Amino acid sequence: MRKMYRNSMVWFVFALILALATGCGNATKTDANPQAASGSNPAAPDAKPSSKVDLTISAAASMTGALEEIKAAYEKSHPDVELNFNFGGSGALQKQIEQGAPADLFLSAAVKNMKPLVEQGLIEEGKETTLLKNELVAVVPADSASPVGSIGDLGKAEVKRITIGIPESVPAGNYAKEALTNAKLWEPLQPKLVQAKDVRQVLQYVETGNADAGFVYKTDALSSSKISIAFTVDQASYSAVEYPVGIVKATKHAREAEDFYEYLQSQAALDVFVKYGFSVPE
Repeated sequence: MRKMYRNSMVWFVFALILALATGCGNATKTDANPQAASGSNPAAPDAKPSSKVDLTISAAASMTGALEEIKAAYEKSHPDVELNFNFGGSGALQKQIEQGAPADLFLSAAVKNMKPLVEQGLIEEGKETTLLKNELVAVVPADSASPVGSIGDLGKAEVKRITIGIPESVPAGNYAKEALTNAKLWEPLQPKLVQAKDVRQVLQYVETGNADAGFVYKTDALSSSKISIAFTVDQASYSAVEYPVGIVKATKHAREAEDFYEYLQSQAALDVFVKYGFSVPE
């Protein structure tokens, strides 16, 4: 009888231990994979948001104001694109592209800086056109009693310093040189001339009184309340100011570059350019 009792107790303890071990094993599996225990599938990881396409546009400094406004409107309607502008003198920008600097589009203030790139095959064939026109003016500080009212007045003794863009790299400077040469003033005015890296710097020199007069585009003159237009340069005395735009052949974003190229020629963009003083070729 005692033997049977002991055997029953042994089996009871063994069954109890086995039940506890089985329960702990199931609990461990459930804790390790609660989603599997509940019968649910693990959630798929969130899709990584696609990054924006960065377009680099090398553009003449005289287009700064208009292009910044166009940028805001374009990026609002194209949230997958970010426009990055590299502003400077057209000659310097031309050299950068020739040397392989990254750029998707080029907006020049002179045909002479676009033409070599086209001839070298650095601009996409068939993706270059004249976008805008501009004109040259002479400006003086707004708060000065300047005696300058015509190109001939630049030779007066009261005019100590005249600033222009570097003719070799800044189209506005080259146009100014043409006009002064035709007026037979280029050589006589050499002691007074201060050269600047682009038209924005010319404007700054006049605004701050570091120059008594300067040659800039009409668009630049309209952008500043610190200067006034002394006179508009006779358009017959210098080459026509034309702004070509082209897609750089080395672009890695051909579709996006072409979309922006077409947008720049749209009425919405041209209206902005006109507001800033540019004119549209007929």
